[in-house]
Amino acid sequence: MTKPVPAGITGRELLGCAALGVLLALAMHWPLPLHLGERIAQDLGDPLVQAWQVAWDGHALAHQPLSFFQANQFWPLPDSLAFSDALVGYTAAGLIGSGPHAAVARYDLLFLLAYALCFAGAWLLARELGAGRVGAAVAGAAFAFAPWRLEQEGHLHIISSGGIALALFGLVRGYRRRSAPMIVAGWLVATWQFSLGFSLGLPLVYLLGAGTLATLAVWWRRGRPRQPRGVLLATAAGMLCFAIVAVLLARPYLRVLEAHPEARRSAVTVAIYSPPPRAFLAASGDSRVWSATTRPVRNSLNVVPEKTLFPGLAILLLALAGWRFGVFERRLRVGLALATVAVAILSLGFQLGPGSWLFPYRWLYELLPGWQGIRVPARLHTFTTLSLALLAAAGAEAVFARARRRRSASAAAAVPAVLVIAILAEGWGFVDHPSVPPAPPHFSRAPQPALHLPMDPPGNRRYVLWSTDGFPKLVNGRAGFYPRQFRAVQRATAGFPDARSTAFLRKLGVRSITVHLDRARGSALARRASAGSLRGLDLERHPRGRRVLFLLR
Repeated sequence: MTKPVPAGITGRELLGCAALGVLLALAMHWPLPLHLGERIAQDLGDPLVQAWQVAWDGHALAHQPLSFFQANQFWPLPDSLAFSDALVGYTAAGLIGSGPHAAVARYDLLFLLAYALCFAGAWLLARELGAGRVGAAVAGAAFAFAPWRLEQEGHLHIISSGGIALALFGLVRGYRRRSAPMIVAGWLVATWQFSLGFSLGLPLVYLLGAGTLATLAVWWRRGRPRQPRGVLLATAAGMLCFAIVAVLLARPYLRVLEAHPEARRSAVTVAIYSPPPRAFLAASGDSRVWSATTRPVRNSLNVVPEKTLFPGLAILLLALAGWRFGVFERRLRVGLALATVAVAILSLGFQLGPGSWLFPYRWLYELLPGWQGIRVPARLHTFTTLSLALLAAAGAEAVFARARRRRSASAAAAVPAVLVIAILAEGWGFVDHPSVPPAPPHFSRAPQPALHLPMDPPGNRRYVLWSTDGFPKLVNGRAGFYPRQFRAVQRATAGFPDARSTAFLRKLGVRSITVHLDRARGSALARRASAGSLRGLDLERHPRGRRVLFLLR
């Protein structure tokens, strides 16, 4: 088969693929677009915290840019924004609006746009590699709406992976055509993608490093031909920008690792979150097509949200067709197939035991910088789905070409729609986007630093979201790990209000404690907060409906 020539992408096609990506994102997550700010994508777990993160990013840029990572959660600990992926790349969005409603509406829009960008990025990359519009549409649908993503919809930093495909498109196109603007654009997009979080940013760094080494090797083998000055300058500028941003973002995370050894991902933790090979046969429980069929395998897994790796049958069949006789040149097809297998193996992480060193991921974890900060190896599956999507694009072009030869023009024209619909059907979920609990009246007016009880994970998620109204200092917080001080506060306040808890909180510098009775209904905490004796505690109690506010004198 002759080598395909990268197609010219017109402005009309660019607008068309972007618009199609937006329409599909809206349709696949309906009726969320009708309830922006009232409901939140996926669940009331991490999305609430990530809505706060984006809001804080905008607030910090506008009010304390030199103390960007000194967030209002986990008071008084420094660098608390760096306790998890900070979504810094979405800072500009955080400048728009204020308060919890705006934070949720902003999150919902970013959630939908993340899917649209995945579709458009994979479309453009497939086109640059030689696919036609049919293959590009299949690649976009396969990358953006793979069944695997259903369990990741609560992690904005994971579903926001469109920048990976878009950066690769810019770099491949730029170096093929020796276009300095495209090269710079590719590196800038890669920098932005990295700034969304280390979970995907770290693997992207190593992917770009491997690509750079491979390019240098090819250049050396070809006799070191002279390169245009513009290409060299663009490459240097792009790499410098990427390196500067990477260093600046890494510094607070390194400080956190030094101050909080509990933030390091131990081998035991990584092993717990490492899926077995059968996880590739487990689809999300939210999948309309595959939930029931794959339930036995899914029920055999622990930590299910991080271990359902089913890639989608339609995508897999098209990818196999693309590897066998797709439109891409043979070296590219073989390279994509090998990359798919390699990343799929890495996404399994490792299991502890005598044979743990047989797992390639164990070598990454032990020997290469950064990998000990990654908790969930399965999120590398993002890169598996991208390579599968590109192979599926090649396969779809081959299927379409064969249909045109063997069937009438009208019948062949239906093939692209059938292929895309088959992929979308597998990626369509039962997800019920829940309503967001409204903030209690005057939540942010409690004297600060403030503590809110109970300190359970669901409550902490709500408290940080509600704090987007003014960002008061909170002892509460929610992140990828819990600092030792936070655990100490939980232990000390187990009997609040009592002498031990008030002495501890007074020494810490807390000024107010709010007990949310609706969240502690029927518990000993609710009974003590409502009617327990305060004799000798030097506390003021102020009932506020479904809350009780305590002031430390």
